[in-house]
Amino acid sequence: QVQLLESGGGLVQSGDSLRISCAASGRTSSTYAMGWFRQAPGKEREFVAALNRIGSTTYYADSVKGRFTIARDNAKNTVSMQMNSLEPEDTAVYYCAAGPLATRARTGYSYWGQGTQVTVSS
Repeated sequence: QVQLLESGGGLVQSGDSLRISCAASGRTSSTYAMGWFRQAPGKEREFVAALNRIGSTTYYADSVKGRFTIARDNAKNTVSMQMNSLEPEDTAVYYCAAGPLATRARTGYSYWGQGTQVTVSS
């Protein structure tokens, strides 16, 4: 089992950058593929980005491709996501997730963090 704790959220302006992180404890994060999802008020939780256990393969939602970059440091048991050119539409609670395979599907992840709020003002 693994516990996930997100950090780094905050309030930024449109066009700014922000980096959020996820620290894993318990079973080492290198055992799992990792993903980021987000949920805006009144909307369903949606896929943002994912990468496989060794970080060699990444997946992105079309809405963030070219702006967001997911990365992992297995030695530190952390996963991060660099978010550039942020837009008000990126405002959401961002969740870190761990599962056996990198996938865009929420159901593919067994463990979830509690989320970190990202707010982008126009």
